[in-house]
This record gives sequence, structure tokens and C-alpha cells, in this order.
Amino acid sequence: MQQRRSRRKWLTPATATLLALLALWAARDAWFPGVQEPAYRFVNAWGEPGSGPGQFRDPTGIAVTETEVFVSDSRNARIQVFDHAGRFRRQFGVRDEAQGEAPGSLGRPMNLALHNDELYVADYWHDRIQVFSLAGAPLRTLGRSGAAAGEFRSPGGVAVAANGDLFVADFYNQRIQRLDPDGRFIAQWGSTGEVGIRAGAFNYPTDVALAADGSLYVADGYNDRIQVFSAQGRFRRKWGGPFAINIFGPFNGWFATVTSVAVGPRGALFVADFYNHRVQKFAADGTFLNALGEEGSGPGQFNHAVAVAVAPDGSVFVADFGNNRIQQWRPHDSE
Repeated sequence: MQQRRSRRKWLTPATATLLALLALWAARDAWFPGVQEPAYRFVNAWGEPGSGPGQFRDPTGIAVTETEVFVSDSRNARIQVFDHAGRFRRQFGVRDEAQGEAPGSLGRPMNLALHNDELYVADYWHDRIQVFSLAGAPLRTLGRSGAAAGEFRSPGGVAVAANGDLFVADFYNQRIQRLDPDGRFIAQWGSTGEVGIRAGAFNYPTDVALAADGSLYVADGYNDRIQVFSAQGRFRRKWGGPFAINIFGPFNGWFATVTSVAVGPRGALFVADFYNHRVQKFAADGTFLNALGEEGSGPGQFNHAVAVAVAPDGSVFVADFGNNRIQQWRPHDSE
């Protein structure tokens, strides 16, 4: 008993604090990683508040082809299309009270995905996924309001596999759903309506992206982390702050609400880190590589970076939510 008392006395608050600090120091490379590659460079920005062509009211989603940039202009209830230099080309989607939820009518479009020359739009207020031709013609809708299999409560993002299967971030239902190309339910990740921090649980998931090997990246929005699954739903890994359990912060590799994810042409993952006003770049295994941007309204600064997309040439396009504009960045070694 005397020996046990001595040990308790030795573990004073000051000693416990010192041990905790030593543990943090030992884990510094994992929890506070350094930059691993040269910085990206700011190229261009376009947009301003408004409802005319080239103007935005809260841009929230973005997708890129070799020649064009598609933007969810959420509160204007439309998709705007530009060339890579920011020149306006066309727009589609309407908010028409008379149409309600008719095909082509959008209610706060969110994150976007491209597949086989079709644009997939997470139609947040209408609880569905809408599919358009790249010219803007409405083609079909998938899903409806609800919590049953194949139903949505405010989908935030969508990814499409090579075979046409859809993976949908079902925001208020706290789950990821997998559907076949016709919208039939296949599987889900997470428990419907239940928030959690354990692996495989979600706290308002906002977006999804698929890697070339079929890995599914999930922007676990309010858990401030990324989760990775196999295409069959097996959990693989997670990252974002210590233990990736909803500890937010401004450090490299940490997040303050994740709102968008995109896989680059070489397999790196780009993450919109909303309240940290930046985009972070990671290797496929979660290793932090670099970050783009900082808070502000000047060139290369963000007022809440909300969505990110990567062009085939490696150029990065970012929806700058609070500044109502789109920004383009390029790798350091590009011309």
C-alpha cells in the first residue's frame, strides 16, 4: 500500500501536464505536419455579387472539364458555365415557384460531379440528384424526400463510379448512400439519422469523391475529418486533427468544417477547409502535402473556401463562397 501511495504522490498535476506535453512533442509530425511540396500559385479570379451572367450569390459547388468550369450558383438557383479563363458561356437551371420541383428547377444546387458528358447536381432543397447534359438540358432526377433507402434529406454531394453507380452524401440523414444508375438502393454507410464520431459514423457529411482504385473519400463535414472506404463499404482510414474525432483547428492537416473533396489527376486529394479559409492537399494515404490560400478578399485569399475541383492539367478551381467568386490556381512547376 505504501508503494502505491508513493506512486500516486509522484503523479502530480505538474507531472501529468509535463507528460502530456512530451506526448504532444513526440506526436508532432503526425498531429502538426510540415509542408511536403512547393506551393501552388494563384492565377486568376472572376465573379462578384449579383444575379447577372458571371455574378454569384453564394457559389457552393464546382466541376471542371478540359475546357469548361461548371459552378453551382446556389441562391440564384442555377448552374453557370465558364471557360478556364473565367469567360461566361451559358447558364441553366431555374428557380420558378410555378414549376416547383419540375425537372430543371433547382433548389440550392450544391456539390457537382461529371460522368460520361453529364453533370450530376446535388439538389439540396429538393432532396434529389438532378442530371443534366453539359449543354444544360435536364435528363433525369434520382431520389425523393425521406429517410428510407434511396431517399434523401438535403444531399450535399455526389460521385459517380465508372459503371454509373452513384455515391451520395445524404446530409441530414447522416449517411452515404450507394445507388445504381437508375436510382435503386444498393448500400449505405452510417446509421440513418444518427450522429457519431466513431469510424464509419458521420456528423453531417457534405461531399464524396472516388479515386481511380475505387476508394471512396467522404467529407465528414462537422466531424472535421476525411473518412476513406472501399467501394464495398469497408472502412480504411480517417484523418483530421488528433485521432480524427471532431477536434478542429487551424493547423496543417486539421480542419474546421470540411465542405468539398476532389481527387486530382495524380491521385492526390484536395479538401475545402471552410472556416479555415483554405484548400488543403493530401496524398492518398492522408499525408499532408500543402495548402492553398488564407483568409481575406485579395488575390489568392478566401472568404470561406467551400468547393474545389481539379482540371486534367492539374489546375485547381475553388468556389470562394463569401467573396462570390471563383479562383484558379496552378502547380508551381506549370507554365
